[in-house]
Amino acid sequence: MTTVLDRDATGGDGGAGVITLLPGELEGAAPRAPAEEEQGAGLSGLGLGLVLVASFMVVLDFSIVNVALPSIRQALGFEGDSVQWVVTAYAITFGGLLVMGGRIGDTFGRRSMFVLGMAVFSAASLAAGLTGDAVTLVAARAIQGVGAALVAPASLSLITARIAEGSRRTRALGLYGATASIGYVVGQVLGGVLVQYTSWRSIFLVNVPVGVAAALLAPRLLGPDRRGVRTARLDVRGGLLITLAVALAVFGISEGPILGWVQPLVIGAVVIAAVALVGFVAVERAQADPLIDLHLLRRRGLRTAAILTLLVGAWTAGELVVMSVYLQQALHDSPLVAGLVIAPQGVVGFVTGMFGARLVRRFGMRTLLVVATAAAGVGFLVLSDLPVSGHYHALFAVVVLIGFGTVGTIFGTTVMAASGMAQADQGLVGGVVNTTRQVGAAVGVAALVAIAEGANARTGIATVSGDRTALLVAALVGFSGTVVAFFGARPNPPLELAAATSQSPSLALDSETTNTTRRTR
Repeated sequence: MTTVLDRDATGGDGGAGVITLLPGELEGAAPRAPAEEEQGAGLSGLGLGLVLVASFMVVLDFSIVNVALPSIRQALGFEGDSVQWVVTAYAITFGGLLVMGGRIGDTFGRRSMFVLGMAVFSAASLAAGLTGDAVTLVAARAIQGVGAALVAPASLSLITARIAEGSRRTRALGLYGATASIGYVVGQVLGGVLVQYTSWRSIFLVNVPVGVAAALLAPRLLGPDRRGVRTARLDVRGGLLITLAVALAVFGISEGPILGWVQPLVIGAVVIAAVALVGFVAVERAQADPLIDLHLLRRRGLRTAAILTLLVGAWTAGELVVMSVYLQQALHDSPLVAGLVIAPQGVVGFVTGMFGARLVRRFGMRTLLVVATAAAGVGFLVLSDLPVSGHYHALFAVVVLIGFGTVGTIFGTTVMAASGMAQADQGLVGGVVNTTRQVGAAVGVAALVAIAEGANARTGIATVSGDRTALLVAALVGFSGTVVAFFGARPNPPLELAAATSQSPSLALDSETTNTTRRTR
């Protein structure tokens, strides 16, 4: 039996890419396990479009609310900084439930969880848009996060589980990364338009018709779930512990700059999160069928992808907040203008995602990740020289670099994380990728905002001095990603071979020695 080492998805740099088995498959290999049958369902162009729209909505909700916070505070009577809970409530439930949501999709069906998540998200959006009470709004935002935690990993795993590894999946993941990038930026612009010309309520109500349509179209466009995707019982104890750990970590990081890092509530949240994480690891080691097989975290591709996703989440979310404050307070731009200034970053990111597969084929995965993270670092380094007033003429060139760097990194890490993973674990992969990005976003916002405010307090110069320092730190985060990408970016074992070797131990291929495999025909 012959194999072909294909660089379409994971690229070169001296490493083997996707192994495509020729017709007849591996000699002596057992038939495909039920866990691998979901690829037979496929994913049409319209189905992929539906998945991308849902992903866009989830990402959009991160940034669209920030613009409306002053209007929401005034309309509903939030006191002081308590309006921040409109953002924090969503972040806690979304970040906390992502891993559990991904594994639920693996167990009970990804399309089913996609539909349920869209229904929950839409209903909560409707409640948020119609409420006249602050507490109800915060509760609705928390429920929105629950729906998003089902939709996000299901969306990613519908792509990775129903499209075989190769150029088509790589292109689809490029679109997925592009959608994520432009969603962050469109949220800033769309939020400014809706708040300025309609009402803060519209930022929630706009989700309802799109979400309902997605839930109704999903059964027709996505095709049925394959039974037996994952027949094992759901690890409820592990799910509760990892949910508690991530949720409390996000809470502590998000509220630290507001309440104070030495407040008992913040310290207690971080300590309990750490204890819950230790308990989770202990439970998973003893569990016959764990929520997360800890051996998966030893895979170089998934481990490196998780670290890079954490970093890109930190610099993306932190930059949007710092730049929005700078443009509005230092340059006195309106929220709408501030969003439009940053908009080219999303456009460049979208284009990068569109051509991501070609870049990987041409240069290889490690080269793409190294160049992308370095581009983001250089962009932030230039951006750290912000003017006190007037216009910043280098801004367009800078956002081009950051847009390319951000989406190039998101695209590369998504492909790398899913590559070589069994179909039964693709929902978990989606949960891990989205969880690390969400935790990174919470860390980035908390750290960069705290750095900016701290530098301002020390120098006595309002806004600009602190923003420069914060963006310099963002540059260091980007360059840290370059180091991680250079030393950590290696392709995972190919999916087809991994599936076959799970049935035939004699065909086992160690993930760290894949690079030594020779090209044969």
